[in-house]
Amino acid sequence: MAWLPDHFTVYVAFNFIILASFNVASTAPGGSSAHVLSLLQPYDFLYYSGVRAYFGQEWAKAAEQLEKSIVTKESLLRVRRQCHADCVAAGREALYKLDSEEGSLWDLWALDWVQQKAECMRFCIGRHVTPAGQLAVSSDIEYEFGTRNPYNFLQVTYYKLEKLQRAASAAHTYFVANPSHLEMRNNIEKYRRMEGVTEEAFHDREIENEKHWVLYDAAVQYEASSDWVQAAEKWKTCVNETLRQTEECRVQCEMTPQRLPEDRGVDSVDGVFEKAAALSLSLLSCRQSCVSQVATRPGRISAQEDYLPTQLEHLHIAQFKAGDISGAVQTLRSLLLFYPSDKDSLDNLQLYYDTLGGDTESQGTQPAQEIVRYISRSLQEKKLLYFGRENFDFSFTDPDLWTPEDVVPESLRETWRAEKEKMNEKIKEGEQQEEVDDSGFFAGGPVPRKGVTITMDDEILNGTNRVVLDGVMTEKECDRILQLATAAASAGDGYRGRRSPHTPHETFEGLTVLRAVKLAQDGMVNQSDARLLHELGERVRVLLHSYFRSPSGLFISFTHLVCRNAIAGDQEGRLDLSHPVHVDNCLLEPDTKQCWKEPPAFIHRDLSAILYLNDNFDGGELIFTNRDAKTVTARVKPSCGRLVGFSSGPVNPHGVTAVTSGRRCSLALWFTKQKLYRDMEREEAEALWAADGQSVVKKDEEEAGGSATAARNARSQAPQEKSRGRGRVTGGKDEL
Repeated sequence: MAWLPDHFTVYVAFNFIILASFNVASTAPGGSSAHVLSLLQPYDFLYYSGVRAYFGQEWAKAAEQLEKSIVTKESLLRVRRQCHADCVAAGREALYKLDSEEGSLWDLWALDWVQQKAECMRFCIGRHVTPAGQLAVSSDIEYEFGTRNPYNFLQVTYYKLEKLQRAASAAHTYFVANPSHLEMRNNIEKYRRMEGVTEEAFHDREIENEKHWVLYDAAVQYEASSDWVQAAEKWKTCVNETLRQTEECRVQCEMTPQRLPEDRGVDSVDGVFEKAAALSLSLLSCRQSCVSQVATRPGRISAQEDYLPTQLEHLHIAQFKAGDISGAVQTLRSLLLFYPSDKDSLDNLQLYYDTLGGDTESQGTQPAQEIVRYISRSLQEKKLLYFGRENFDFSFTDPDLWTPEDVVPESLRETWRAEKEKMNEKIKEGEQQEEVDDSGFFAGGPVPRKGVTITMDDEILNGTNRVVLDGVMTEKECDRILQLATAAASAGDGYRGRRSPHTPHETFEGLTVLRAVKLAQDGMVNQSDARLLHELGERVRVLLHSYFRSPSGLFISFTHLVCRNAIAGDQEGRLDLSHPVHVDNCLLEPDTKQCWKEPPAFIHRDLSAILYLNDNFDGGELIFTNRDAKTVTARVKPSCGRLVGFSSGPVNPHGVTAVTSGRRCSLALWFTKQKLYRDMEREEAEALWAADGQSVVKKDEEEAGGSATAARNARSQAPQEKSRGRGRVTGGKDEL
């Protein structure tokens, strides 16, 4: 529809003034008291009621009101979304007349359309929400729900009510958005050890609003395993979900009550057009901010830059490698709408054209229409916002790096260029910043075991706090543990029965110390071999504690005997890794080179180790990389008795190359400085031996500054905890 510029300006003014009047002063139509009671109540009132009940120790009432506040807020958003959809067509007949009416009547038709739409929205909202429930909530309430604080209260409330499953769920949901909350982290670990708490309890109740991040992570995982068909499917779904979440956010900007300019203390704004301009700019700014909101993970402060373009870049590469060249062309042309002169993208487009050969129809594939609309709408909004910044001193922060310069008015371009250059310099500084290991370990200490030699150190391994020690095991000991693995390891142990957690080209077997001890008690494996498996963990702990000069105690956190078997006849053309590059105690994002120390990462791990048992296989080398997960900085070839140790943090991304033939076995170990996270399964195994009258010297506890008795006493002081052992999460082990 072609609109006259002057007409459009006045239309925008009337549009926002009347919609604002609806949002600020909307009231529900009259009705019976029963009808009013069935309407949605103010969720802030319900929340405050729950908090008051909490501090009054009325636990049942607190749980009821807090849960109602969460449900009511989600219902309110759903009502707004539905009313927005229902009122799209309201007044459309009057809107169509704007093109044809001359003289002064066009503005009346604009008012007619705006009023009909406002009336539709007011009536729709009024049918579902009380008048009080339609009012804007305070910024304090927005912050409370934005940080998921209701779940903080619910966690304690359900614990007091002895509803441990719900308490664990609330704790996990809160912790996802507050990963640095140490008390909640400790609470979660306690819940894991409580009787009656299952793994299903630890799910994010807000995951419905974070589906795009779930899809993003899944797509990255499929890429890492070179499953390009699945990767392309996940990236495409991720793009669509990101667009949907962005649109949902934009709808809420329009439907959420807005304050008029006079409410903002803008005394100089008197005219209807000035007020309309100020309000419309606020609405457009809210819509633009949805880009950052959707691109920010829960618990993060900053958004991921170029979130949508990054997905498109991954998608076209995955489509190309999956053989969908036509789809790759469309996606790449969509990406070029963001960065039209990007050389790499243009080179890739030419490559795709060359691959298609004479297929002119596929070469002429146009960008996806949803991306075309996204770009067109965003650019128009940016033009209006930069105009407002230039002429009304409106404050606007552009959320996008791809904004073209011609959108910015001439008078602002110098400032805009300076801001952009400053941002680019900051990004470059971050990329060039030298890695610093804050683990507290310092490589180069003595090796307190005869026959053990240092084969590779930090300098040879091109990193920080890395070491390779040889001679840690004898050939005979390697053979004994290999026989133990063959006799007792169950396929997929630690991964819920899946053959391999990372690649379809290998099978996976694993054995824990506790399982080995129980099998030995049943006479299924040799008792001395099970004891050797246990002793190797302590042997490695002593060596690494000394070499890395740990100033504090070091506890074994987990031990897992792992064997990877190449599937015969399924290795041709294989490009994936046996284990994708990762970091042991944080979530690595290769694109941003960030590593987030939050669940589901094992954030308590401080030191990692692999003790190899054999070398009669092909592939299976340990690789260290930079944070981009691509640049290999060192390789370690396995052999019997070879130990690799390294700090578990972001200075040491690592992975395992494909095992293309044979069987690779190793003992994976992790260590922690925090006694709370010591391996409880290991202690249970020791308790089983003690019950049989077999003594076990627990050097790890004694050297760390506490006896076994002291440890038991410390655990007995935990807040009313019903312990049944570790209750380890068996679905999340990431083996080396």
